[in-house]
Amino acid sequence: MVTGQQRSIRARAAEAAAQVRDPEMPMLTLADLGVLRDVAVERGDGGAEVVVASITPTYTGCPAMATMRDDLVHRLNGAGFPRVEVRVVLDPPWSSDWISERGRAALREAGLSPPGPARRADGPVGISLGPTRRALACPRCGSANTRLTSEFGSTACKALYRCTDCLEPFEHVKEI
Repeated sequence: MVTGQQRSIRARAAEAAAQVRDPEMPMLTLADLGVLRDVAVERGDGGAEVVVASITPTYTGCPAMATMRDDLVHRLNGAGFPRVEVRVVLDPPWSSDWISERGRAALREAGLSPPGPARRADGPVGISLGPTRRALACPRCGSANTRLTSEFGSTACKALYRCTDCLEPFEHVKEI
């Protein structure tokens, strides 16, 4: 049973954890990105309270996971929580559908095209060796006349596009 004091501790810890920014897309918090799954308070060895933050990587092998973990521990320690554990949760896998509306707006404001709806399959996933077809708009001028430049951008979770109307390049956060 969770007491009122534990709820208060959990709420304060969750508020602190929700402020941690994504190291690759700093316009987003881990909460806005949907990577921060949960913040709980548990009893550790000797009965001491431990704040447990659960995160899910956007990609298997995401190189930013260690930085996310370290940033969460640092932020929570700084907020007065001396014992912190970060757990990686892989099931269910992260989906770009988990990005909040605030996060999508922040991506657009930063000149990145936010992902559209993720395509999920209950069964086997077909693999196509051709370019991925996406319906997206230029985050600068709003035009749907865009062209894929490279399936890989500055990070594995982004693709490079160019608007054929305003001629500006931009990155698109991939649907997963």
